[in-house]
Amino acid sequence: MAQTTRESSKPGRNRASRAAWLFPALLALNLSSCGIYSTSPGSLPGHIKTLAVPAFENKTTQVGLDEEITQAVISRFVDDNHLKIVAESDANAVLTGSVINYQNTVFGFTGREQAQEYRVQIAVSVRLMDKVKNRELWRDDNMVKTQNYYVVSVPGQQPQDEVSGRQEAIRKIADEILSRTIENW
Repeated sequence: MAQTTRESSKPGRNRASRAAWLFPALLALNLSSCGIYSTSPGSLPGHIKTLAVPAFENKTTQVGLDEEITQAVISRFVDDNHLKIVAESDANAVLTGSVINYQNTVFGFTGREQAQEYRVQIAVSVRLMDKVKNRELWRDDNMVKTQNYYVVSVPGQQPQDEVSGRQEAIRKIADEILSRTIENW
């Protein structure tokens, strides 16, 4: 009977010893792969020091939206100071984009079924080209950012309008473009 108990405990012991070395091995493998997807600034190719941002194309009916987004993107890069903004002829990289969709829709109603909350949604198509090596660094054909805003007073928030919702969505687009560019996703 003792023999049977010993026999049945052997497989459990083998499994436990396998798990004891397998866990550290998997952990080491997982940790070593983290470096592949680095998000630290500076992972942009070292030869890229300058960037051109030509005016975005506007494929919506919202007049001036292309100018607002272009200016927000340029300002974000200037504030960040990783890359110098220059004319396209002097740039190591060029960031081009198009505004492809704009929506301002009701998102929430009061108890009386009156609109109280709206959502601005802006979609852009963006591409970053390395002019030195003539290759695409990243591209997003449908980058979508949204911002909700209330048109009535709610606790902790003053009423806003479409312009403020649009400005916040544009800020999110500029932040995302900067992040993807300097982190080279």
